[in-house]
Amino acid sequence: MGLEPMDTKLFITDPQNDFCDIESAALPVPGASADLERLSTLVARSGDAVTEITVTLDSHPCVAIERVTFWRRADGEPVAPFTEISTCMVRQGRYLPRRGELLSEVVEYLRRLEAQGRYRLMVWPVHCVLGTPGHNLYAPLARALADWEVRTQRPVAKVLKGSNPLTEHYSAIRAEVPRQDDPGTGVNDRLIERARPAAGERLLVAGEASSHCVRATVLDLLEAFSAPERSRTVLLTDCMSPVAGFEAQARTFLSVACAAGVRLMSCEEALAALEQDRLIR
Repeated sequence: MGLEPMDTKLFITDPQNDFCDIESAALPVPGASADLERLSTLVARSGDAVTEITVTLDSHPCVAIERVTFWRRADGEPVAPFTEISTCMVRQGRYLPRRGELLSEVVEYLRRLEAQGRYRLMVWPVHCVLGTPGHNLYAPLARALADWEVRTQRPVAKVLKGSNPLTEHYSAIRAEVPRQDDPGTGVNDRLIERARPAAGERLLVAGEASSHCVRATVLDLLEAFSAPERSRTVLLTDCMSPVAGFEAQARTFLSVACAAGVRLMSCEEALAALEQDRLIR
């Protein structure tokens, strides 16, 4: 029996300037620019073999619960980036929200966050503020995506996440602690269905960063996917990198994904698979 060609979906997480290792980046991920340049080449060389592209975009206000602008130390001084804050620390008064009236809500948020066991709150530099250059797509990828739209006459779906200032939103599928007053922080079933690889389809996943937003998004997708769907999911390992200092989390993520049936490929290996699909057609 001959091989059957597969349609290919491409899911790109947060390929934005503020995560690239460029001079203007607010939260540069080492290797991100090279990751996205390889990914741009894949998009450019894919012809019509990639049939659907989804891009998520970290989209924040300047002040939010995971940002230095939200917090102060007990002495009133700013909190340094990459500070981890726990419920206990806030209850002790070591770190406090600048808006004192949010204290009880913040404590409850941290309690719920820690109970899930996925993360403790990390304070990040201000990044990916909606409407700023840092929020924009990395330029080489933006050009490749625009060319793909013209070539295929299909739109790239762009999905914004992270607008609620009182919950973290690593995963594009849901906020870390969904809020009852904001449906946009709950499970995005439409996005799950868009990403889901049906029989005869594969899903390629890339983006930044493998230690955080890619990791959280993929783990949520895998929870929703069946075993056959997980086996049709591919992580492009040279099109994603971890935040510096979080390399172990990225390695653990890849191991967990493999154990769930996900395949790992390089960009060149994925391009070879796409070329085979074209030849079969």
